Amino acid sequence: MRILIAEDDVVTATRLRGLLSSWHYDVVHVSNGSEALAVLESPEPPELAILDWVMPEMTGVDICQRVRQRQIAVPTYIVLLTSRDSSIDIVAGLDAGADDYLSKPFDPAELRARLRAGERIVDLQRRLLTHVHGLEEALANVRRLSGLLPICAYCKAIRDDSDYWHRVEEYVTDHSEVQFSHGICPDCLNSVVKQQLWDVNQESA
Repeated sequence: MRILIAEDDVVTATRLRGLLSSWHYDVVHVSNGSEALAVLESPEPPELAILDWVMPEMTGVDICQRVRQRQIAVPTYIVLLTSRDSSIDIVAGLDAGADDYLSKPFDPAELRARLRAGERIVDLQRRLLTHVHGLEEALANVRRLSGLLPICAYCKAIRDDSDYWHRVEEYVTDHSEVQFSHGICPDCLNSVVKQQLWDVNQESA
């Protein structure tokens, strides 16, 4: 899984790269906020990100706010890493769009546990997205007529897959959202209905 490290402190960045590489992450490192934002706004952003709060050009909080304005299917899971540890700072970071918060100096075991939690959330989002796409495709197809319909050349009945014959309106209603209202077209009115009425009048006479 790809992970972004946005950290301008050389010592912290080196430590993070070493840990994450040993945990088999595909690490991308940048040293300022503008570069971090560019990576996160790329067509295929990393699944996880560790952002320092204070960086040149843009802060981690500013980056969170910008990134969360984008509507993407599986957003990057962002962990803010900073020496600020007051409740006000934590709330500010989470309100800006961070998913988690870790104070410096960080404990490697705690960092790994938080990243694993992020992995589980990202995986859940992916599986939910796949499930939603499958449901959308099924709904799009389940009520749609398609293919070749066998229809009687005389009475216009339609044969289904079980070799049963149905009236057109019955078959279409069962396989689509269409509802029928019956009427009489002018041609049938003149050629059929009026003829039937004339025949009835003749028999009555």
